Amino acid sequence: MTTVPTKTVVVTGGNTGLGFQCARFIGRDPDVLVVIACRNADAGQQARTRLAAMGVHATALTLDLASLASVRAFVDRFRAEGLPPLVGLVCNAGLQNAGPAQRTVDGFESTFAVNHLGHFLLVNLLLPDMAAGSQITFVSSGVHDPEEKTGLPAPVFSSTQAVANDVEERGLPAGQRRYTTSKLCNLYCTYELARRLQASNDPRLRSICVNAFDPGMMPGTGLARNYPAPIRFAWNYVLPVLRLFKRNVHSTVKSGQRLAALSMPGANRPNGQYFSDGREARSSALSHDAGNARELWEASAVYVGISGDIA
Repeated sequence: MTTVPTKTVVVTGGNTGLGFQCARFIGRDPDVLVVIACRNADAGQQARTRLAAMGVHATALTLDLASLASVRAFVDRFRAEGLPPLVGLVCNAGLQNAGPAQRTVDGFESTFAVNHLGHFLLVNLLLPDMAAGSQITFVSSGVHDPEEKTGLPAPVFSSTQAVANDVEERGLPAGQRRYTTSKLCNLYCTYELARRLQASNDPRLRSICVNAFDPGMMPGTGLARNYPAPIRFAWNYVLPVLRLFKRNVHSTVKSGQRLAALSMPGANRPNGQYFSDGREARSSALSHDAGNARELWEASAVYVGISGDIA
């Protein structure tokens, strides 16, 4: 007898890598329908087929986080599908641009737009659809913290306007800095959203948990697809060896399983926390700058055309 799903979890970028593995492990619960949200419709359907072969209830909807119109269209389509109640949202999809900086169709620097702004709008639009006790998870990264000594440039956040328009400097280090800054923005968004939900007068909103997740280094994923060929070769065939002896270097399977475990609602769930290497951790000092987080939230709301208030 086939189980009919009674709840829904959305995973952005769930068609490949960490997102696919997360969807796979979440879908081990027969009561869950996993929505694969990705920009390429064919890739989404292929992922759905693969998951179905594993016994996972899944569907795929098109979502391009580089387009605010696409985010809004995704939410409209999600509601029109009449799916089971939404209990989880995994903001996983990400971009690391090693080439010249680009602006999206909406005029924002692409790394900031995909990794933060698109997810910011998606979360805010879906909040009315989320059931009591739901879970929101932002995939951040240890690269947000200069103390981690990841080899990437430290993030630079002076204002949201500066980050959203950071397109002048060229070269690989500049692209990497945009990425580390976007991961810092993920933490600002996590902490500010958790604060605003907790301050709400609505018991349903207060019951929603928000956390951030660092998957660690995952050599072999598509994150380096825009890098020069020698770096791509090392990423795919040399660096995976680091899993044997370096802390917080994992396969997508291991990190996907951890992300899935954090992203499912349940009793006594953590809230407003950062998880790294499989455990609750302290994110960087800069990530706890409440003024920066508030400024990012309010400026992002203006950019995407919504109220910054949690209704």
